[in-house]
Amino acid sequence: MRRGLTFVALAAGAAVMLSACGRADDNPTGGESPAPVQSVDTENASGTLDVWAMGAEGEKLPELVKEFTDANPNITVNVTAVPWDSAHDKFVNSITAGTTPDVAMVGTTWMGEFAGMDALDPTPSSIDSSVFFEGAHNTTVVNGTSYGVPWYVETRLVYYRTDILAAAGVSAVPTDQDEFKAMAASLKGQDGVKWGISLQPGQTGSWQTVLPFAWSRGASVASDDAYTFNTPEMVAAVDYFGSYFADGIADPQPPAGQTEADFVGGAVPMFVSGPWMMSIIEDYAATGGDDDFASKYDVAPIPSSGGATSSSFIGGSNLAVFKGTESRDAAWALVDWLSQPETQIKWYNLTSDLPSVQAAWDDQVLAGDEKLSKFGDQLLTAQAPPSFPSWEQVAESFDGEIEKVAKQGLSGQDAMTAAQAQADSIGTGQ
Repeated sequence: MRRGLTFVALAAGAAVMLSACGRADDNPTGGESPAPVQSVDTENASGTLDVWAMGAEGEKLPELVKEFTDANPNITVNVTAVPWDSAHDKFVNSITAGTTPDVAMVGTTWMGEFAGMDALDPTPSSIDSSVFFEGAHNTTVVNGTSYGVPWYVETRLVYYRTDILAAAGVSAVPTDQDEFKAMAASLKGQDGVKWGISLQPGQTGSWQTVLPFAWSRGASVASDDAYTFNTPEMVAAVDYFGSYFADGIADPQPPAGQTEADFVGGAVPMFVSGPWMMSIIEDYAATGGDDDFASKYDVAPIPSSGGATSSSFIGGSNLAVFKGTESRDAAWALVDWLSQPETQIKWYNLTSDLPSVQAAWDDQVLAGDEKLSKFGDQLLTAQAPPSFPSWEQVAESFDGEIEKVAKQGLSGQDAMTAAQAQADSIGTGQ
């Protein structure tokens, strides 16, 4: 089985009359009363649906949806593939102009912004939020109301070379952060190893690597109505992350595009990434004549500290129905169908996008892959950043402070003081 992973999965529900929605208690940005939800009747739905999806999902979805339209001849589905680099602006412009699609794939960090623009339809209660990974469901919740369903998911684990660790006398990857760091440092003594681990030293998206270490120390980046970067837990987590660079364990200036080459060649025997990297490194190794590389590496959960639970970043995309739809029943009928475990497995076989519905992971195609099943285990405790509309802007400033930590030796306290000040200035956007 080839494992070239992008990211995708969905929701669940039945075709009945519906009322209020999802788990506000689990929402890190909850606080307001859930929005009222109008009932829908998915059993008698009809109409024409315009669906937007990005990347490979936009290319593959028409093939899957044909099965849905064959079973629902009164519903027509037209899929538009939207390039990722222009998607956000296309959505914002369509919301402003009143020309939104009926259903769309929406990035998890866009949910707060679009809900704040009053563009999304609240999720009907017939869609059972408990079937999804909790962290994935939370990405749909804004101010106590769920707007859509998780479509597909991904999370990050530690990739490590089992043969190099074995040569260093390491039989198992430590689950404690301090022990993990000591182990990473010890790997530099092995033949050919230049750095113990590869970690992103700031720049765009580095928060996706830093926050798992912070969450796994009990830190939080937001309360119900504010950012909380400048806390002892976050400061300690950033100092811990920065110590990998200060102590020469991780390269503060890693060359671009070298992760797979350094990992396969043994120069860097550990890195943190998502499930899509399995096929990338195995294919890279195969081009060099090593068809057995899969037996030379494994994956492990993010190490934790202080009794906290190991927690990684949960990514992926959601499915949302826009308020402007003239075929609301049909829109939610499509979402409902895409949410069924059997549909999610078919979608995985088409795209390698990982299911957001937990029951789909019981299928042998996923459960039978030992490495992939470990990502499923990490998804049980994975977390997402707050669904504040301003998160992407705040994350950019956070990434800038992390780069100073990694490359200039800035302290965790100074970095988080600055990040907090910037976040306070920007606000939550609510």
